[in-house]
This record gives sequence, C-alpha cells and structure tokens, in this order.
Amino acid sequence: MKLDILHSLEEIPSLEWNSLDGTANPFLRHEFLAALERHGAVSHRTGWIPNHLILYDDHGLAAAAPVYRKLHSWGEFVFDFAWADAYQRYGMEYYPKLVCAVPYTPATGPRVLVRPGLDRLAAVSELAKWAQTLIRGEHLSSAHWLFLEPNTARILASAGYSIRLGCQYHWSNAGYGSFEAFLAELSSKKRKSIRRERRRVMEAGIEFRTYAGHEVPADLWRSFHRFYLNTFHAHGNIPLLSLGFFREIGERLRSRVILVEAQRRGRAIAAALYLRSQTTLYGRYWGDNGEIHDGLHFETCYYQGIDYCIREGLRLFESGAQGEHKIARGFLPTPTYSCHLLRDRRFRLAVDDFLRQERKGIEVYIRERTREGPFRLDALERIQLAGGR
Repeated sequence: MKLDILHSLEEIPSLEWNSLDGTANPFLRHEFLAALERHGAVSHRTGWIPNHLILYDDHGLAAAAPVYRKLHSWGEFVFDFAWADAYQRYGMEYYPKLVCAVPYTPATGPRVLVRPGLDRLAAVSELAKWAQTLIRGEHLSSAHWLFLEPNTARILASAGYSIRLGCQYHWSNAGYGSFEAFLAELSSKKRKSIRRERRRVMEAGIEFRTYAGHEVPADLWRSFHRFYLNTFHAHGNIPLLSLGFFREIGERLRSRVILVEAQRRGRAIAAALYLRSQTTLYGRYWGDNGEIHDGLHFETCYYQGIDYCIREGLRLFESGAQGEHKIARGFLPTPTYSCHLLRDRRFRLAVDDFLRQERKGIEVYIRERTREGPFRLDALERIQLAGGR
C-alpha cells in the first residue's frame, strides 16, 4: 500500500471518501469534516492542522483516517495536559503531536475507513505503522487515536499502542414502545423525579419541535447559533463553530442532523443539536436565551433525545462528554477507548504505569455506579444487553 497525506479534505472527492465503510457515522462523512475546514474551525490558526492519512493500493483508495497535527490539547476530550506539563518540566516539547479524531467531538466511532471488502485489521495495522513512522520522521512527540471502537483499540494495542480507558454516559433502547415503558424500568424514586421535571417544563408553557437539518428555518439557525454562543461564553469557552458551519451541515447532511427547538409563546428560547446514524443518536450542542426554566436543559438535551430514539427505533443515545447527573436520568456509565504512543521511551513507560492505575479506578467506578444507578435490578441486565455491555 502507498501512503498519501492530505492537507485538506477538499483534495479528495466527497463521493470517493464517502464510499468507504465507516462513513455511516455522521461525523466521519466528508460533508462534516470538510465543513470544519471550510469554516475555519480546523486550521493552523485553531491548532488543528489537517494531515489526513490516505492509503492506496492497486485498486485505488483503500483506507483513510481523519488525522491532525495538534499544537495543543484542546477540543479532544481525552485529557493529556499532565503529560504535556511533564514534558515541559524536563525541557522537552510535547507539541506538535499527531491525533486521529473528529475535532471537538467526543463521540465513539470508526477512525479508520476502509473500502468495502477490504480487511479492516490489515488497514488499521498499516495506518498505525505509518503514524509511528510519521512521529519519528517529523519529530512529533506522540500519536493519539481517540474515541475508538473496541476492536480498533485492540488492533492498535497489538501494534504497540497503549489503551486508555475513559467513561461516558450512554442510554440504551431496550425495545421501548414509549417513554413510559422506559420509565417503568427505573426505581420508583427516579421515575417520579423525571416525571416531575418534565411536568414543570410543560406547566411553564414550553413546547418542542423537531427538525431534520434541511428543514430548519433560517431564523431558527440564527437563534440556535446565538444560544450556542451564550452557552460557550457563560462557561468561559471559545466558540469556534460558525453559523455558516451549522447551516452547511444541516443542508448537506440533511436527516442526519436533528435540531430540537424549545418554544414559549411562539418564540424560541432554547435548542439542542443532535446528529444521528442508522442506530445511534449523538447529542452535541445546546444553548438558551438566558431565561431560567426549571428542567429545561434536561428536557431539551436528554428527554427529547430519548423520545426521538424510541420513536425512530435507534438503539443507542450518546449524550456527549462528562455529566454524572445523567445517571439519574437513565444513562449508564460506559467505557470509552483511546490509544496512545509516546515516542520517548521513558515517558511511554511512565504513562503506561499511570494508565494501568487509572483503568482500575474507572472499572470500579463503572461497576459501582451501574449497580447503584437508576434502574431496577431485575431490569438492569436486559438494558445492559441492549447496549452491548
């Protein structure tokens, strides 16, 4: 196989990229990744420099991976700031590094896209080898593959990478026919709490509308982007996604983009943006106009998403990073996987030791919080099976 490195996704036709297995995941679509570049969220200025790895064989495009040369660790959601600090204390440079990920998107999915019929194990192994060659040849500190599917993580581990365990909170659809059927699986206390939260939103006169991306009115996109800016500024974060970006992915990804609008007295007061595949709903961004309404965030970001999954028959709802409060609302702690390779052997050994200890703690946390979670014990096993746990 021959390797090529693309410094822009525009260098490859969208039809060619999207013909690869793995692009059923909306974040791996050419439309999404190219829009990040086109609207300036991914660039040298933002510290995400495209270095997409492309493999060709005698039959043409064989495999691809979205890869970036990173000048910092922001927007990754797998935190290695302590590793960078340790490098600096020893007078060494941690940045730039190589990262295979979807920028600003802590969503599980394929990171290596392969031509249908091609051996995925061989493609992943080949790209893992090339990434190691790049960090040596380009004097990069490390290579990182984030939010991997478990099988890909195992392949990378066999190629010398270290697996890092993380934790998110996912909701699994155990074949529910209604939201009430889902509530029936919860303990009485949690069931009453969720009903009370939903009732307060309804009593405030708030109504919800759900749009596919290509159906969103222009004025609603403007409102949503204003809400998104409000939320980021309120938390001291830098909003890098433009109104043009959201409009473009809505128009081009169409029904893969879902916008839920919260209205009161005919006026938008909040909204949540989701993306979806054939099996999974991904919660991404939310914002409001600053009005205080008890339970509005939970309803817009979680309960409307659960309702959508039940209505559409989606198997899984990934609600994004962090948020232990999600457990009380039916989301279970779920392991996530990333793989890391540090070029310096001394630091690699130290990081490996840290990862072993961190993994033990996360495994205990997942086990205990699942057992103590919101579900009745007689329902928990069935729910875990539905989520593939």
